[in-house]
Amino acid sequence: MVEFEDFLKLDIRVGTIIDAQVFDKAKRPAYKLLIDFGSEIGIKSSSAQITDLYKPSDLIDRQILAVVNFKPKQIADFMSEVLVLGTYSKDGVVLITPSMKVSNGDKLG
Repeated sequence: MVEFEDFLKLDIRVGTIIDAQVFDKAKRPAYKLLIDFGSEIGIKSSSAQITDLYKPSDLIDRQILAVVNFKPKQIADFMSEVLVLGTYSKDGVVLITPSMKVSNGDKLG
């Protein structure tokens, strides 16, 4: 079992996707995302395997939740700095989003 203290180690924040491009060099279909997490964290990049249900144009200005304190991961020629959160649903990954507009950088609590 995971202890509550383990969950507290995750820094999960709200960010707004400001750019989304097809990631041709990824082994599995993915997008390269640039996400604005506000002034404290700034703009971070992520590789996200969310191509089944989203087009790049669907993602711009969408607020999402992401883990911002994992070590960056090199994927092909791209550095993925945050892990965008979603559910594995029958038709593909569905992004976890706030139910209303909030400030970039707001922390899940």
